[in-house]
Amino acid sequence: MSTYQYDLFVIGAGSGGVRASRMAAMTGAKVAVAEGSAMGGTCVNLGCVPKKLYAYAADFGHGFEDARGFGWQSERPAFDWQKLKTNRANEISRLNGIYDGLMDGAKVTVYRDFATIKDAHTVVVAGKEITAKRLLVAVGGWPFVPEIPGREHAITSNEIFDLHEFPQRLAVVGGGYIASEFASIFTGLGSRVTQIYRRDTLLRGFDDDIRHFVTEEMAKDGIEFRFNNNVTAIEKTASGLLLKLQDGEQLEVDQVLFATGRVPRTMNLGLEEVGVELNDNGAIKVNDQFQTSVPSIYALGDVIDRFQLTPVALAEAMTVVNQLFGDATRVMDYEYIPTAVFTHPNVGTVGLTEAEARERYGDITLYKSDFRPLKHTLSGSQERSFMKLIVDKASDRVVGLHMVGAEAGELTQGFAVAMKAGATKAVFDSTIGIHPTSAEEFVTMRTPAKG
Repeated sequence: MSTYQYDLFVIGAGSGGVRASRMAAMTGAKVAVAEGSAMGGTCVNLGCVPKKLYAYAADFGHGFEDARGFGWQSERPAFDWQKLKTNRANEISRLNGIYDGLMDGAKVTVYRDFATIKDAHTVVVAGKEITAKRLLVAVGGWPFVPEIPGREHAITSNEIFDLHEFPQRLAVVGGGYIASEFASIFTGLGSRVTQIYRRDTLLRGFDDDIRHFVTEEMAKDGIEFRFNNNVTAIEKTASGLLLKLQDGEQLEVDQVLFATGRVPRTMNLGLEEVGVELNDNGAIKVNDQFQTSVPSIYALGDVIDRFQLTPVALAEAMTVVNQLFGDATRVMDYEYIPTAVFTHPNVGTVGLTEAEARERYGDITLYKSDFRPLKHTLSGSQERSFMKLIVDKASDRVVGLHMVGAEAGELTQGFAVAMKAGATKAVFDSTIGIHPTSAEEFVTMRTPAKG
């Protein structure tokens, strides 16, 4: 008989922690999880779900304008910020309840408080010591705000969804996907948005063609960019917030959102005290089995800082459960992970960037398409779409697929399956397209691009 109270104790009930808890319990293991905040973690409460709901709200703003070209001659309806907030909160509460039900159904014991680690097999929750054969850390990440004068006046993605008043003037600091998404969202909802970024174009790490194209499209939408710049100080004024910029300029806004990255939430967990090794940014070091330097302690998700994506955390959770309570045959594969950025227009991407493909394969072939979608021939919008395929010449395999355009995430998901299966350009070429759609462009590109 085990000398421990649980076979597995999970710290954090976000997407990865909940999945690991449920799946482990379904093998017959005795499992507990500790969570001091709402069930579901960042994704459900302060990330992907509310963000996508707000992106839908912003899309209606564009839709009302586009509809005029199709004969819908009516006044643009007024936007009710309070109504959006209320409806979002109701939906998140519903999802929290579903997560509670999942835990109950799997017979996972839930401790409604934060946990710290005392030793290799012991956690402390609300002053009570609890033992487990193995511990799993899945506490996620937290927004980073730089140490500048007046930083207390700034908000992060944690607060943006529930602002008391809708910001008519919004500054967004950062150029990653979170910053760019909120810049697009609030522009669509009616804010005058200025996006400030210390580099010369958005979305570092994405394919360069995508980066430049989406920046141009977002500028068409009305976002003012201040590239190669930064906020050095924030002052509260009678009429808003005064931002002092690196280039000497000043900018007054109603709110300033810092989306300058997220850091693993490993502080005050007791990790270093028990010998768990961390990287320089605080991320937990793990091996291919997600085991830390302390053999009985595991970690997954944003806290290990590999890919900060909910579906990745879910897949890592399945791998951990298989390693601990299954046949240990499952391994985590980080190749061909699709992702989307819900800017306006959307970005969808899977596989290698052009630079990565050149480094890995050397000889590659590019296919590109830049076009005005059929919808906008009547809407009057000047929005354009862009698609790009990257092919390894030696194998003919499609190793990169990238898109800027409406529903890019929806399109990319299907193509990711084909690419994961090793689809070649010949397979793409032999696939019949659906006409008229934007997606058919990916199977009708025949002429290699220069470059």
